Amino acid sequence: MWRRVLPALLSCSVLAGCNVGPNFQPEKMKLPKAFTETAEEKPATPEEIAKTEKEMTEWWASFNDPILTRLVETAIKGNYDLQAAGERILAERALRDKAASAWYPQMDANAGGGDVRYSINIDNWPIRPGDPANRPEASMLTYGASATWEIDVFGRIRRGVEAHERSVEATIEGRRALLMTLLSELANDYMLLRVTQLQIQIATDNIKVAKENLDLTNRLYLEGVGNTLQTAQAQAELDSQIAAREPLKTRVSQISHAISVLVGEMPGALEAELKVVKPLPIVPAFPATLPSLVIANRPDIRMAEKEYALATAEIGVAVADLYPHFVIPLTFNPNASAMYQAFQVNGMSWQFLMMASLPLIHGGKYTATIRAAQAAAEAARLHYRQTVLNGFKEVEDSMAAWHDDIEYQEKLEKAAQDSALARDRARKLYGAGLIGFLDVLTAERTTLNAQNAEALSRLERLRDAVNLYTAIGAGWKGVALTNTTLPVSLDQQNFLARAIQQ
Repeated sequence: MWRRVLPALLSCSVLAGCNVGPNFQPEKMKLPKAFTETAEEKPATPEEIAKTEKEMTEWWASFNDPILTRLVETAIKGNYDLQAAGERILAERALRDKAASAWYPQMDANAGGGDVRYSINIDNWPIRPGDPANRPEASMLTYGASATWEIDVFGRIRRGVEAHERSVEATIEGRRALLMTLLSELANDYMLLRVTQLQIQIATDNIKVAKENLDLTNRLYLEGVGNTLQTAQAQAELDSQIAAREPLKTRVSQISHAISVLVGEMPGALEAELKVVKPLPIVPAFPATLPSLVIANRPDIRMAEKEYALATAEIGVAVADLYPHFVIPLTFNPNASAMYQAFQVNGMSWQFLMMASLPLIHGGKYTATIRAAQAAAEAARLHYRQTVLNGFKEVEDSMAAWHDDIEYQEKLEKAAQDSALARDRARKLYGAGLIGFLDVLTAERTTLNAQNAEALSRLERLRDAVNLYTAIGAGWKGVALTNTTLPVSLDQQNFLARAIQQ
């Protein structure tokens, strides 16, 4: 018997190198050598590229803010969404290992025994083995093993494992994309927190000025120069300034809560610390060089490519179903009516075969599955191309905003200075009785608006930097996957797991 089976196994082993279906080929797109908004006159050197890569690894450090750096490090370790993404990677790896287990023989053992009773209401029922008196009751003992082994001749299992491997890779990139989004949201919230605190300081300064104006109008009124309308206007302006500051305080509390949750803490855990006023972070210098190749760091582009590879492997799985399946079944199942008979030759029962199956007529089910897989792969390819285009657009937009907002902030800063100067002159002229109080109010409100606009422009400058770093896919390199597991070991669940691959 072995002389017949072994040649068949050897033949299957030779054929097992065949993989049906298309092999994945990375999509080739014609990319520009550099971004248009960089205005580079010469290609970047390898040294410049290496310098940029190093700067981008921990881009948050370039803001020179120790609190922001510490918050980022805490968020990487403590954010629960990021930890959950790590667990999804572990789950995908386990599913890949499950698919790969089909390469190996699958074996199970069984044993049993007990009493059985047969029906005697059937004519010409044959004499039952082990029961010469033909009594309906009998004792039975059985034990044995069953095994099956699928020979992966046409690569159905290999394509399935390949698809799961691509899924693992796509999940890893998904975690990296989540990490980048987390860091971007955290940095933007932190910038907004500091700018809001600056706005509170501006509002506090304007409240002080409004109180001085109220004192001035009251003094002029007592001197017989002013009137009650002016004092009422001054009081209304002071009340308005005080009221306008309160929503800013609420915003600071809400941003503090959001940052606490992002780093994995309860909403109020960092509120006391973050409410301490600190200077705005420093806007970093524009990266030394940004060749278009750096966009390959973007996890969304990498994930789209992995999903395209996954869809391509699924075509191979569908095509392999059109080909024969080769399986080697093995059963060993002795039966006896007594313990001493259980190991006798007459009680032995076994089967060892080579089985092959080939789909014939299924109403187009398998070909329809192939067409669906092909369409899904083409959709994944087109999605990859669109993701690349969107990535370039985001980088170009971020660069344009970075360069344009520099001049925008400079103009608003000059406007704020000029408005403050006009306000001071208006107060002096009003005190001398040369202009009305309405002119003072107009100058006050213009100054307040200009100062708030200048503060928001500084926020935009900081956000431009964060958005550029995010757009070019910076920040995930060097951040290792945290393999968190439940506090229950698999080895503790079944002693066989320590000795046998299950």
